[in-house]
Amino acid sequence: MKFLHTADWHIGKKLNGYSLLNEQADAFRQVLAIAEREQVDAIVVAGDLYDRSVPSVEAIELFNQMMIEMNLEKKYPLLAISGNHDSSTRLETGGPWYAQLNFHLHTRLEQAFQPVVLGNTQFFLLPYFEPFQARAYFEDDTIRTIEEAMVSVVKEMKTAFDPTKKQVLVAHFFVAGGEKSESETQITVGGLDAVPRSLLGDFAYVALGHLHYKNALTKGNARYSGALLNYSLEERAQEKGVWIVQVSDTKTTVDFQKIIPLRDVVLLEETFATLTDPEFYNQVNRENYIGIILKDRGVIPNVMQHLRQIYPFIIRLERQARKTNPQTKTIKAQRLQQQNPEELFTQYFKETTGEELSAVQAAYLKTSLTMIEKSEKE
Repeated sequence: MKFLHTADWHIGKKLNGYSLLNEQADAFRQVLAIAEREQVDAIVVAGDLYDRSVPSVEAIELFNQMMIEMNLEKKYPLLAISGNHDSSTRLETGGPWYAQLNFHLHTRLEQAFQPVVLGNTQFFLLPYFEPFQARAYFEDDTIRTIEEAMVSVVKEMKTAFDPTKKQVLVAHFFVAGGEKSESETQITVGGLDAVPRSLLGDFAYVALGHLHYKNALTKGNARYSGALLNYSLEERAQEKGVWIVQVSDTKTTVDFQKIIPLRDVVLLEETFATLTDPEFYNQVNRENYIGIILKDRGVIPNVMQHLRQIYPFIIRLERQARKTNPQTKTIKAQRLQQQNPEELFTQYFKETTGEELSAVQAAYLKTSLTMIEKSEKE
């Protein structure tokens, strides 16, 4: 059995207000091209097909077109689960009909114990679920965490294991030791969602979704495919793509295939003068999604308006943080404690803007502080 493992499509996601539908459509074309080139037997999608539980009409149209091309036109068996971003109720609409066309979409916990058999492999499709759903299914009030739930889940799955076949688990959760990034919605409360790798040892391969970085797990039998695109500045250096997984009677092999984004996510850390200098910006791909850290300290009027004329897809603009050593910070903190609010604000204003308060600003500050002090006494 040779299959393509992908996840975290987040169809309909916006990056600081910019629609990514064109980029997602382009990434999908690359996924399909990889599947054809590698001659895979099936395509696995490990959750978060959509970015929202109620996706936009445009997002649904793109998803439908993707399914039609993969499953109806190219005839790939498709095995998918709902993730924490998906609405399991909405996503399962049409599920029984899909299955007749080899499109297996599991959105409920009870479906995970009925393996989909393709070739020499049993696929157990485990959608994202909460501990209360496991409590209800197993009628066990002692289940309080995903780890506790997974003990029972894996135990029941093993009763359906066929010793003549290999077993693959498709799931959407956080495996202990994985590395999270900014664009992933946190589904952890005190670490309650972490699943130990030891619980997954009986599977030939575990196709995971949720974490957006393929190197979040690099050892053992489990892998995250990562997202199709860079969905935040923190992901900008991450390689995106899909895993090609081959399960034989003796071993499981994995090979990562890259996806080149239509628009990349980059970070520029420069002064305003440099950023607006043609000699600099003509060397930059200004069609990328760009985060900017300004090195300037002074006030720059209409800074975003000026920069957007050059860089149309700015997704973040902030000032460069000053670097101080711990001893300096301690001394500074002690001095700050000895200053009154008026002195503190005056100093803050100067450090932030590089200018002194004007007479009008100073008068307004004094009046405001007097009113605050009077209010607190009352």
